[in-house]
Amino acid sequence: MIEHVVLTGANGFVGQAVRRALLAYGAQVSLVVRRASAAPGSASTLDPAACEVLAGDNFVDIGVAWPPRLKPHCVIHLAARVHMMNDTSSDPLAAFRETNVAGTLRVAAAASRAGVRRFVYVSSVKAVAERDGGQPLSERDPTHPVDPYGISKLEAELALSAYGARHGMEIVLVRPPLVYGPGVRANFLSLMSVLTRGIPLPLGAVQARRSMIFVDNLADALVACATSTHAAGETFHVSDGEATTIADFIRLLARQLQAPSRLLPVPPTLLRVAGKLTGRSAQVDRLIDSLQLDTRHIREAIGWAAPYSMEQGLLETANWYRATH
Repeated sequence: MIEHVVLTGANGFVGQAVRRALLAYGAQVSLVVRRASAAPGSASTLDPAACEVLAGDNFVDIGVAWPPRLKPHCVIHLAARVHMMNDTSSDPLAAFRETNVAGTLRVAAAASRAGVRRFVYVSSVKAVAERDGGQPLSERDPTHPVDPYGISKLEAELALSAYGARHGMEIVLVRPPLVYGPGVRANFLSLMSVLTRGIPLPLGAVQARRSMIFVDNLADALVACATSTHAAGETFHVSDGEATTIADFIRLLARQLQAPSRLLPVPPTLLRVAGKLTGRSAQVDRLIDSLQLDTRHIREAIGWAAPYSMEQGLLETANWYRATH
């Protein structure tokens, strides 16, 4: 049994769900949080025995900030520079590398010095590809990341695996697709706003299928990766276990929101043309290209399957949205 886990990115959308799941499992949970985002007592309010480590940007001082008494069994590393549709950085790839590659290795080095035996890294399906090419993506497929975020995630995977091999640390890589759930932000939150206002969407003819994952499913998978003896050295694709078309997904979400789903049957070819004319081709492609994940490996290797259906996850998300918005 993993008795003590250090969690980075614990104050984020996914981090809060993972912290709850770890505490429910019975683990002691210590947190590594950015100084700028730390709330006083954020660790102790949930676990009196926990340690809270305040680190600077990109974990540049994690080696000094990590207290000598902190000797966990495992680290789950969630903190990252996340994908942004309109990145204003002068060199986006360098910025992503500094946080997602160099920062991750700094955390791994601090963990290794503390005797941590397992490091669970939350990567992304974007480390593999932006579309599935007609077949669900498996862990054995060649990697072709497209944007700086995906490139940095793949480079972090490779660097971590090499570090683990050199220092005797068990590395587990987890690649989720789009994550949704209570507290979700960005495009998913905007979609719920559009649906509740009854605004028509030109997506009724989009038959591309997308894998997604409910945040509590992802948290459950990460606890399994931290605790299963058979997870060491593995790479896992995770999802809700059911891929649905974009149109059907929107209809299901609208039903859970108790809102109308006004979907116009605009052909995908016209949507691509509109994307090119408006300079939004990347956004359009993400809506109309298929991106399915093959999750058989995690089921066969450690026996994990999503405890919640997509319908249950969307209901939880919709209930949160209607209560808070």
